[in-house]
Amino acid sequence: MNRFLLFVFSVLILSACGQESEDKAMQNKDLLSTELVNNPHSADGVDTAEMSSLATMVFTDTVHDFGMIYEGEKVTYEFEFKNTGNSPLLISNAMGSCGCTAPKYPREAVKPGESGVIEVVFDSGGKQGHQEKSVTITTNSQRGIHMLYIKADVKDRS
Repeated sequence: MNRFLLFVFSVLILSACGQESEDKAMQNKDLLSTELVNNPHSADGVDTAEMSSLATMVFTDTVHDFGMIYEGEKVTYEFEFKNTGNSPLLISNAMGSCGCTAPKYPREAVKPGESGVIEVVFDSGGKQGHQEKSVTITTNSQRGIHMLYIKADVKDRS
């Protein structure tokens, strides 16, 4: 009887491990290839040849002032950028400094020489006075982290 229970227990453990592997495989199917990621930094310093082969993200502008808007308005601005580097540019994350600032960014690689847009929506609901918000962009570019800024003077509707 003990051998039978041991056998059943072993089968359950092995099948659970197999399911976990399938679940991870399903989650990872939408991820980009790691071949696009390159880190020129090492314990020996920076490999300048590798550094020059990375993507370079250049923005047309990094600050936008919406001017005067009324509380409750949602305003949008598109920050344009170009990959002036030598490899595909990957944006892995874009995060606003608060919940009122929502960025949308390209999920696919931006090839060298190509351009893209990061759309930032500012929801002024519950805000008044001068507002300054930021968006942190995480990339595989030479710089790695890029910052975008928006400003607005939010007036009460009354």
